[in-house]
Amino acid sequence: MNGKIYLDNAATTEMHPDVLEAMLPYFKAQYGNPSSIHGMAKYAREARERARASVAELINAEPKEIYFTSGGTESDNWALKSVAFGNRSKGNHIIVSKIEHHAVMNTCEFLEKNGFEITYIDVDEFGIVDPDDVRKAIRPETTLISVMYANNEIGTIEPISEIGKIAREHGILFHTDAVQAFGHVHIDVKRENIDLLSASAHKLYGPKGAGALYVREGVKLEPLMHGGAQERGTRAGTENVPGIVGMGKAAEIAKRDMDERIAKETELRDHMICRILEEVPFTKLNGHSTRRLSGNVNIAFSFIEGESALMLLNHKGVFVSTGSACASGSLDPSHVLLAIGLKHETAHGSIRFTLSYKTTRGEVDEAVDAVKEAVGRLREMSPLYADHLKIGTNKTEV
Repeated sequence: MNGKIYLDNAATTEMHPDVLEAMLPYFKAQYGNPSSIHGMAKYAREARERARASVAELINAEPKEIYFTSGGTESDNWALKSVAFGNRSKGNHIIVSKIEHHAVMNTCEFLEKNGFEITYIDVDEFGIVDPDDVRKAIRPETTLISVMYANNEIGTIEPISEIGKIAREHGILFHTDAVQAFGHVHIDVKRENIDLLSASAHKLYGPKGAGALYVREGVKLEPLMHGGAQERGTRAGTENVPGIVGMGKAAEIAKRDMDERIAKETELRDHMICRILEEVPFTKLNGHSTRRLSGNVNIAFSFIEGESALMLLNHKGVFVSTGSACASGSLDPSHVLLAIGLKHETAHGSIRFTLSYKTTRGEVDEAVDAVKEAVGRLREMSPLYADHLKIGTNKTEV
């Protein structure tokens, strides 16, 4: 192994050098508070609004429809709680998928404790929501549908346009957690009938602690936090100007480079998937084979524990994830992998590899070689694997 190979970009990305350069002046030379009225504040306000325009342009929104937050979790909480409590007189029913990020799932749990009813929609074996299931779940008291744009674990891209059309036809607000898709997939909030969209900068080669919530003009937004009049009176607290500037620059770069980056990552993704499935027995791709994020590879390895494989790979300088990084430390199997039908033991043996625009073919090949060695070592110690070989079947255990 020639060095460190970082393949956990769904957890967080390295900041793009141009993003860091754009942010630096707002830590020192132009450190004014944009809410002040003097000259120093003017530079901060102008930078904030340029960033707002860049974020809006990436998803075909209007700048006034973009509200800056601390990240995807805040944006998800704000969207769901604002719509739920703000429309309680109209109804108390919300529809979400079973594979949402914990920022949505745990918010729904909170809402259930406060008198709201949540319908959790099943997904198929690839993690895809059936729009007809969404339509069938709608009730007269339904006020919100929330389905993520692309899954953070298995990379599956959802039929957002179809779901958005159904929501609009029924007069129901539609939110999508686009944290993994923002800047990685072409998004058009107008064409796709999206009313609210959550995004985060650090999944896009931007800084941690910066995010955004798109809110379609005309949708009433209740504040999540109360205090000053920042973000047009909806999101109190002094703005993180360096972070906002960084998110704007990251969005600008993403718009410029997206097609080229998608093409490169897709080629490397498919190369990695093919090598693992062909060279490592008893493996299965989690998620859809083509309808997935360009940098996502999630593989189920039978007869191993993903955590053990992660440690062996870490020793080799290959950094990956066994599932959602936000849920690391939990002994429970991924709710996403269980939702697509994996057995508990197979879910525990799944590993997520996520590429970046900097990942090379050589790094992918080194990582695959390290995976083959790690899986082989773990299976040599597995009595279940030994018993399976005695049976003499090549069928993947999933």
